[in-house]
Amino acid sequence: MAKDQQIATPRAVLNRHVVLVGLMGAGKSAIGRRVASRIGARFRDADTEIEKAAGMRISDIFSVHGEAEFRIGERRVIARLLSGKPAVLATGGGAYMDDETRALLKESATTIWMRAELDTLVRRCAKRANRPLLKNGDPREILRNLMEVRYPIYGEADVTVESRDEPHEYAVEAIVESLRARGDLMG
Repeated sequence: MAKDQQIATPRAVLNRHVVLVGLMGAGKSAIGRRVASRIGARFRDADTEIEKAAGMRISDIFSVHGEAEFRIGERRVIARLLSGKPAVLATGGGAYMDDETRALLKESATTIWMRAELDTLVRRCAKRANRPLLKNGDPREILRNLMEVRYPIYGEADVTVESRDEPHEYAVEAIVESLRARGDLMG
């Protein structure tokens, strides 16, 4: 074989978007980046894309426009992201709670619920001060209340993966295996 010839390594092919949903602190972005890297897909973070589109931080959008207007913009950005080539997308914690956004995700993507226990979420959220929903009260109590309301809805996701205090590779492997088993990832 000539020096300039290389043996092509087959890449995995993602047949559908993969969208990670779950509460803040569940690891959607961190694990989503690793999943995308592992399968050779593009990673998109809905919150980052919303900030780019709005020209302001999410906490500022909440302060200036309120949560209802934020959700409208979030829905538009997610719809735009889903119109492109299949990718791995991490959403904000409330995105899947919006009926229209959830319907769009169910139609266009495989949804992965990153489920985490309360203590794990509290510990992870304490590391970042940019969580608008946690600014007005006890974070543990707010997260507990969000779990009660949101976990039944998150349970509608196609796949549930436990997000524990362990190396991210365990969750990445569980996601990749589930995508292969569902036929959403070939190769």
